[in-house]
Amino acid sequence: MKTTLSNKNKHSINLIADIGGTNIRIAQAMKKPKTDLADSDTTDIDTMSINISDIETYQCKQFTSLAEVLAHYIEVKALAGCNINACFAIACPVDKDLISMTNLPWQFSQKELQQALKLNTLSFINDYTAIAMAIPLLTEQQKVKIGGGESVAGKPISVCGPGTGLGVANLVPLTVSGNDQWHCISGEGGHIDFAPINEIEQQVKDFIHKIKKRVSYEQLLSGYGLEQVYQALLFINEAKEITIIKGKLSARDITAKALDGSCEICQQTLTFFCNVLGSFAGNLALIMNSQGGVYIAGGIVPRFIDYLKSSDFRTRFETKGRLSSITEQAPTYVITEEQPGLLGAAACVLQN
Repeated sequence: MKTTLSNKNKHSINLIADIGGTNIRIAQAMKKPKTDLADSDTTDIDTMSINISDIETYQCKQFTSLAEVLAHYIEVKALAGCNINACFAIACPVDKDLISMTNLPWQFSQKELQQALKLNTLSFINDYTAIAMAIPLLTEQQKVKIGGGESVAGKPISVCGPGTGLGVANLVPLTVSGNDQWHCISGEGGHIDFAPINEIEQQVKDFIHKIKKRVSYEQLLSGYGLEQVYQALLFINEAKEITIIKGKLSARDITAKALDGSCEICQQTLTFFCNVLGSFAGNLALIMNSQGGVYIAGGIVPRFIDYLKSSDFRTRFETKGRLSSITEQAPTYVITEEQPGLLGAAACVLQN
């Protein structure tokens, strides 16, 4: 939904935001030609760089509505009267005009918000679409490569993100009115059926299947997935002489004990997680022929990148039988940029 007003003589501003349940980050974005790339605050993409400025972070609980916090930013930054094009990333569905936030008592109409703030254009994108759109903007300092493979320019890119759930999105290149752009295809790929490839994975699946009607990859590759795998391995190894820490551990505890070597079951859990993640990421590469690369996002994996490197993640990613040549070519990365939402919102507003 976009509405354009007659503001030809006004100064144009690109307003972006990353809206979460606790904080909202608001900023302004602009593109610069390649001749200005000496500016260390910019990021290379195909024919332009993006500069994000005037970043402000607000606590959502201090405001009664999204309109209030946005109006505050516009007032503080003296943007009233400007021709404002806005793109906001938000962690909830955006396919309907009425948006109700999951973790905040904020509910609003997109059309009414645009009118109230006198925005020239307004677009809302899902937070995972924003993460995907940020990928072409990432510098080498904002990602870590895992294993081999080399990206091919202009080819599809896939991203998956173990976190609260297992998010999945894909980027495909498009040419619109002579301009090269990226288009995000989102979906619910994290909910496809889990396919075990060895005996221990089958045993874990059987354990989870006793408490869940269906075992998807998200049941394994998420925060609660780590906890379920730990409980499964605890059950499987109960009769063995092995270091076992009984009780319910959080995903963070499991990761910490695996990394410091204090719990063998936790180490098995994290290794299991990395290996299954490799298989799942390789499946994405096959589905989309992701020669532009497969990226791992989310808040879990960046905490143990070295552990991921030492696991069979890349081997499992590449081992795809007759079509292993596809996955061997595709590079894999972990996104280490802490706030990709603003980057993705900037990419969307600037290419439209």
